[in-house]
Amino acid sequence: MSTPISDMHEGHTERGRYDTQPTVPLPSGERILRGSAAWQTAAQNATTLLVDTYPGVNIPALTAQLRDALPDWTIVDVEDAARPVVEIEQLIAPNLTDDRVFGVMSHFTLTDFYDAGRLDKLAGRVTDRTIVVGWGAGLLADRVERSTTVLVDMARWEIQLRLRAGATNWRADNADEDILRKYKRGFFVEWRVADRHKRSLFDTLDFVVDGNAIAPAEPHADSPEAGMITGDAFRIALQDAATRPFRVVPFFDPGVWGGQWMKSLIGLDPSKDNYAWCFDCVPEENSLLLESDAGADEGGVIEIPSLDLVFAQPVDLLGAKTFARFGAEFPIRFDFLDTMDGGNLSLQVHPLTDYIQNTFGMAYTQDESYYLLDAGDDAVVYLGTKNGIDQDAMLADLATAQQGETPFPAEKYINSYPARKHDHFAIPSGTIHCSGANSMVLEISATPFIFTFKLWDWGRVGLDGIPRPVHLDHGARNIQWDRDTDWVNENLIDQVEEISRTGDTIEERTGLHALEFIETRRHWFTQGADHDTDGTVNVINLVEGDEARVISPTEAFEPFIVHYAETFIIPASVGAYRIERTEQTRSDRLATVKAYVRGSRTTDN
Repeated sequence: MSTPISDMHEGHTERGRYDTQPTVPLPSGERILRGSAAWQTAAQNATTLLVDTYPGVNIPALTAQLRDALPDWTIVDVEDAARPVVEIEQLIAPNLTDDRVFGVMSHFTLTDFYDAGRLDKLAGRVTDRTIVVGWGAGLLADRVERSTTVLVDMARWEIQLRLRAGATNWRADNADEDILRKYKRGFFVEWRVADRHKRSLFDTLDFVVDGNAIAPAEPHADSPEAGMITGDAFRIALQDAATRPFRVVPFFDPGVWGGQWMKSLIGLDPSKDNYAWCFDCVPEENSLLLESDAGADEGGVIEIPSLDLVFAQPVDLLGAKTFARFGAEFPIRFDFLDTMDGGNLSLQVHPLTDYIQNTFGMAYTQDESYYLLDAGDDAVVYLGTKNGIDQDAMLADLATAQQGETPFPAEKYINSYPARKHDHFAIPSGTIHCSGANSMVLEISATPFIFTFKLWDWGRVGLDGIPRPVHLDHGARNIQWDRDTDWVNENLIDQVEEISRTGDTIEERTGLHALEFIETRRHWFTQGADHDTDGTVNVINLVEGDEARVISPTEAFEPFIVHYAETFIIPASVGAYRIERTEQTRSDRLATVKAYVRGSRTTDN
């Protein structure tokens, strides 16, 4: 029997107190321009307006706005200078592969997709009062005079929604293609190229526009017009964000195994069948909402990718050692896996580092762990193989199950451990695992989140009615067969170690395994707990208690309020900070789980 959700939570938080739209402040008084006034402001001192777009921006809708705002200007499509589609398709084909999900990481730059001679000819067509629009418009900055550069940026989550709704990849005729293949093209090629390109614009761009709000995939009646801010405001806001606690904008998605915990306790749309995922801190795909205090007409928010912060302020955000190891990439992600009144996750394994490097071109792999925010009485985690199993027989049974002939007998081969609230299971790559039904998992892992080799999906199809992809071939090459019952019991179960007791604060090491690069610490306290980033980024979730406050002992930043289950980021530059109860905190005891890159701290105890 599972425990009803209403009985599990024990009053940690009021329904809906979890903030689904956290914001980061713009410089005080900074205006957000909207509509025709925004484009007219951008064009004031320019002969040429270079409107560079992230792939996925709705170009027809953007062009219509430009025509309305600047009717006397000539609009030129930068894609007139792109290489022929057939050439680009041939160029990227080895990166896309024939697989439905996995490709090979691209190292192209945007100039590989454009013809230099055609760019020169296009620049020759540019006269006074010309707008060049599209992905790559910024390539003309050195070819034309008195130009103003505008970046129309976009978060990857919004791009995914648009792809699902029938949008195509860049210059591709694939509106009806499988969404997984569309996503693959973005993940392995387009977004990598686009990120390299836009980073080259950051230091000099004049304006930034919220491309998420231009004909959004899921528009709302009260959706504002796309906002525009100056390049200086963009740069200063990101500098400031790298000196204080902040949250990225979470997004939620249904799934075949999805549950009801988030819907009930976070206060999400009750009309949805379920929510399976919450990407609560995945800067590769999340957004930042930059908020203006300029007043009703010029205030509000503008949405940008949270990756922009990683690219613009990597050392202050990540710390020098973490940046030296990973580059401008956020290596830690926190997400929720909700199976409350749902089903089991797929039985799966993640690739070893050597395999992911040689096969897919990724620098590091997805080591992870499951931290149980909540669990029903019957909750379990499947972890590692049982002692003495026949490997060949297990792989044969997996292959038979994939053909639909008979279900895979997971209980015959895979360990099943009871899962209780606040349990923490380490899952180094190569370890077979999955969360069972009636669990609310805070998944703490390395960032490469699409590299999951499903071995068995319990006979299900996806929400689109198509069988979800299973990769037995990849999985069989990565299963570590020595991760059996004895090994799991010794290395992955009950690994909590008390580090210190100071006053009312208990600090514990809860994982991860020695093979993994992420260290996690849990702090229990009644009044407050002192922390220090020690030179590396800290990612934290309030796993017990209704509300807490993050403060600076030197008042370096304004107090920052967090609620139960919210993930927040403490940039490396912050140094010392304290997490404490507030005047509104009702819980007797609070707890946080903190993750950081092992070996990147200036001191390590």
